Amino acid sequence: MAQEKPEADTAKVKWKYEPNFTVGFDVLNGSLGFFTDRKLFQGFISSKIKGNIHAIAEAGFEKNIYNKNGYDATVSGPFAKIGAFYMLVKDPENEFNGFYGGAKVGGSFYRQEYFAIPVRGFGGSSTTVALPSSSQSSFWLEGNLGGRVQLFTSNFYIDVNIQPSYLVYTTKQEEVVPMIVPGFGNSSAKFNMGFSWNLAYKF
Repeated sequence: MAQEKPEADTAKVKWKYEPNFTVGFDVLNGSLGFFTDRKLFQGFISSKIKGNIHAIAEAGFEKNIYNKNGYDATVSGPFAKIGAFYMLVKDPENEFNGFYGGAKVGGSFYRQEYFAIPVRGFGGSSTTVALPSSSQSSFWLEGNLGGRVQLFTSNFYIDVNIQPSYLVYTTKQEEVVPMIVPGFGNSSAKFNMGFSWNLAYKF
């Protein structure tokens, strides 16, 4: 009776997540809120998952005023985003230094109030109507292109990125498209471009 050949060892090294977190706050937009109508406070937490792939989650709060083209509205509420990015170029001596690209899904549940909405009156005359405060929600897709640089040899990093975004869905009050969506920006157009300058700390 022929002996069975020993099976080849095909076991592979299993992936194991090593806990690591980078937490940051958007210093630029937070500071601009002292000088403009837009009060935007946001931060993020990211973690390397495997290789060059990092998961990221963001959260924040925005309060803003829209006063343009006959519209007068206020909006305020929280927002959140979740997604991932890939380190496209990184420092061989520090894998958290470099340039990255990725994508996120964002959403906001907020309150808005219209004090004036321009409408056409009889004979071509212009008039305005108001709408009471109401709860709304919006969702969007967002790109994430940026870079991180370590501050000297500390655990602090500067993280700068741009965020091209596309509004996928939004509720409407009396069929009126919201002028501002917290976390997304002006929503009179479905495309928007965000920017953040973060001070981050790696744990």
